[in-house]
Amino acid sequence: MSRNLEKELRDAWRTNCKINLMILDKVSKDGMAATLSTRGGRGVMGEFAHVHNIRVHHVKNRAPEIFAKWVDKLEVLDTKATFTKVELKKALKASASAIEELLLDVLNEVPKRRGFRKGIFTTLSYLVSHEAHHRGRILLTLKVSGKTIDKDVAMGIWGWDQVKI
Repeated sequence: MSRNLEKELRDAWRTNCKINLMILDKVSKDGMAATLSTRGGRGVMGEFAHVHNIRVHHVKNRAPEIFAKWVDKLEVLDTKATFTKVELKKALKASASAIEELLLDVLNEVPKRRGFRKGIFTTLSYLVSHEAHHRGRILLTLKVSGKTIDKDVAMGIWGWDQVKI
C-alpha cells in the first residue's frame, strides 16, 4: 500500500479529530451545559460524549483486538453525565487513536479488521460525516443558547488545509 495513501488517511482523520478538540477548547463552561432539548436529550457535553461512544462502538465491533488493547481507555460515557473538558479530551483522544489504528489496518487489509463493505473511503466518510453532524448540533445549540464560540474557530473548522495536526 502506498505510504502516501496511509499518510493522507491519517491526516484526514487527525484533522477531523483536531476540529472536534478546537471546538471543545472554545466552549465556555455555560456552553458545555447548554441544551435545546426540552425532554432530556443530549446537550453540548453529551454530544461530545456521544462522538466518543460511537468511536468505541466501531472499534469494539470492527476490531475486537484493537479494542482489547485500548479497553482501559475506551470506557463508554454516560451522555447525560457531567464531565470536565480534560476528561472529554482524554476520552476523545483515546478513541481517536483507536479509530486511527482501525482505519490504517483496514486500509492495509489486516485480517480481522472490518471497515464498511464499500471500503476504506466509505468507512472514513461515514465516521467524519457522523462527527460533522454532531459538530453542527453543538454549534447550533451554542448559537441558539447565546453561547457562541470564537468566530475564528467557527469559521476555522472549514479550513482543513490550515488545521495544524
